[in-house]
Amino acid sequence: METLTDYDQTRYDRQMLIHGWGEEGQTKLKASRVFIAGAGGLGSPVSIYLAVAGIGEMRICDADKLELSNLNRQILHTEKRVGEMKSASAAKTLRQLNPTINIMAYSDYIDENSIETVVGKPDIIVDCLDNFETRYLLNTYCIQNKIPLVHGAIWGMMGQVTFVYPPETPCLKCLFPEPPPKEIFPVVGVTPGIIGCVQAAETLKYLTGVGTNLKGRLLILDGEEMDFNSVNVKRSPSCPECGGL
Repeated sequence: METLTDYDQTRYDRQMLIHGWGEEGQTKLKASRVFIAGAGGLGSPVSIYLAVAGIGEMRICDADKLELSNLNRQILHTEKRVGEMKSASAAKTLRQLNPTINIMAYSDYIDENSIETVVGKPDIIVDCLDNFETRYLLNTYCIQNKIPLVHGAIWGMMGQVTFVYPPETPCLKCLFPEPPPKEIFPVVGVTPGIIGCVQAAETLKYLTGVGTNLKGRLLILDGEEMDFNSVNVKRSPSCPECGGL
């Protein structure tokens, strides 16, 4: 049973003032385990804000090395770390931001053979990926293990977020039956910054029990017009992944 120390009480004092959060909510965060898939544009703000909020254990996985062209948006990293594994670089930053939490870094490719070892059985998974092949794999894993998934994606100055937890919500296959074509897509750092912060908020809300998650809703950002729309989404009865639930 986790308890809050004097350090915790002081460090997290301001967020514990939020209605419904308090010591109970902070204790829940301290006992929670989160898996973050991706340490890039989305994974940066997600992991930073979850770390400073006091998540107990955070696993972050990325199989890529840091490149100079990543630095316009991947704020976990510095130019001196170009060539390092992103997961290792991420862990360095996160441990500096909050040395009291447990950070576990993985540089494995997430596939059918590695997923159980790398992901484990967290309380929630955050999708900060840039490809649907791995997203679909996480989607299946979450359904099989009854783990909620916070999906986020960006393109240019557009972005989207939804909370996936069948049978309460559609799964990713319901929403996106076919993956979009693979491409090198445009991105400016503010877009994953905004979307990643929304994903972090959805994660914190679920873990503390504060507020309402984006269940059955897809939040869409049009950054060029600075317009947010929330679209209701429904499960597909014929979905090959969650239709039988």
